Amino acid sequence: MRVVLADAILLIHFLFVLFVLSGLVLTWIGAWRGWSWIRNRGFRLAHLAAIVFVACESLLGIVCPLTEWEHALRTSSSGTVAEKSFMAQWVHQLLFFSAPEWVFTVLHVAFALAVAATWWFAPPQKSKRR
Repeated sequence: MRVVLADAILLIHFLFVLFVLSGLVLTWIGAWRGWSWIRNRGFRLAHLAAIVFVACESLLGIVCPLTEWEHALRTSSSGTVAEKSFMAQWVHQLLFFSAPEWVFTVLHVAFALAVAATWWFAPPQKSKRR
């Protein structure tokens, strides 16, 4: 059961990263192509909040709670780490790679700045009052 929960957390983590990455790319493409949905204030606020959260974690040296939770579920009381399913191994390799911490901090902060700058280049619509 613990492995299934760990796999579910890994999937949620993957979907979070996919939202952050694709959100910016789709916003840029949408601004260029004239897609109106990229100007949705709720989407843009959620997207900005997601990457700002990650950048703040990185600047403060905090390990992502999803990473910690997944690792805790995979590690038994004796300290052995449970095997991952094929799909979990694949997703894990996409999410986690080896580099110095400062590299991730620079990438996270730069990405957050790019998302924030996009508010200027493709501003969200103001909410309509009724």
